[in-house]
Amino acid sequence: MIFGILKPYPSPLISGRGIDLDFPLLAGCLALLGLGLVMITSASSEVAAVQSGNPLYHMYRHLVYVFLGLVACGATMMVPIATWQRMGFMMLLGAFGLLVMVLVPGIGREVNGSMRWIGFSFFNVQPSEIAKVFVVIYLAGYLVRRQTEVRESWMGFFKPFIVLLPMAGLLLMEPDFGATVVMMGAAAAMLFLGGVGLFRFSLMVVLAVVAVFVLVQAQPYRMARLITFTDPWSDQFGSGYQLTQALIAFGRGEWLGVGLGNSVQKQFYLPEAHTDFVFSVLAEELGVVGSLVTIALFVFVTIRALYIGLWAEKAKQFFAAYMAFGLAFLWIGQFLINIGVNVGLLPTKGLTLPFLSYGGSSLVICCACVGLLLRIEWESRTHLGSEEHEFSESDFAEEPAHGR
Repeated sequence: MIFGILKPYPSPLISGRGIDLDFPLLAGCLALLGLGLVMITSASSEVAAVQSGNPLYHMYRHLVYVFLGLVACGATMMVPIATWQRMGFMMLLGAFGLLVMVLVPGIGREVNGSMRWIGFSFFNVQPSEIAKVFVVIYLAGYLVRRQTEVRESWMGFFKPFIVLLPMAGLLLMEPDFGATVVMMGAAAAMLFLGGVGLFRFSLMVVLAVVAVFVLVQAQPYRMARLITFTDPWSDQFGSGYQLTQALIAFGRGEWLGVGLGNSVQKQFYLPEAHTDFVFSVLAEELGVVGSLVTIALFVFVTIRALYIGLWAEKAKQFFAAYMAFGLAFLWIGQFLINIGVNVGLLPTKGLTLPFLSYGGSSLVICCACVGLLLRIEWESRTHLGSEEHEFSESDFAEEPAHGR
């Protein structure tokens, strides 16, 4: 009965060949999900045992998030890309609504001095994770609608910032500086790929650097982090504590690690060991070899996502292409910032590592992005799924295997 309802709307899950997915991307993301589950179980066991009496408390919760993420992935694969394009403006309004709600006392939940979560009885929702994806979808639609204007005029270049700057302001009010940088970086990359001239793009980069400098100067704690990050050992038990403990974890791991589950730093030395600094625990337990394998997986899934955007562009599905590029740059930004913070190349910043860090909103949204990318790849390969295409029985016939 369900298949009968869905049959008029083919998807990567329902086609002539049954399940018709881009298995390289799916395999890479599932490998990261599995690795994340293992590392969260290991990194959180000591904290969970003390706080809840059950060392597997965070693992059970993370399994629920993984399940919800897989459901979100499947759901986004069922929705045609044309539907996301039509809903772009509504999603933008929704993103603004969520970012305003999180700042309202009684609705937003404050954790460690930041209002980044909307609390429910058993879980929290982080609106910034949703907003970043909604912005990518809206901006992809804008680049398609205003392609000539974006490439040839200053007005077409500046119009997106009428939307982006107020949203960045709301993120900074939480405050969530990391999410702001990731969102604006992805938007800048999308504009560049959308055809913005090199001079205008260079000007945007200069203005962005100036803006970051001003924002850092505006808050004493940001300046303290910047100063400490250059020499964390100068204040080892103060503002440099997290970074020094993370660096000790890397040092203890050496080439092959101390063994899974044998981390010492996770035993209340390294704060946020299962969230922002899970990569440090991974490096301690799996060593340089495990760290490089993990980074290789990250590189693979992001390059695959960029290739999916390229394939969509070659199929002249430009909205899908821009959306794939934007989602890939969101992942790249978070990978670079989180790992850069862990190894001491960037100032300490609370930003989750996609697929690996503990956190329901981040994980579910990452899985939903995987579903979008799988849908984009399938539509670019089959040329199905758009509202302009009239489906027939032949669309469900056996198709030759693709070679991507």
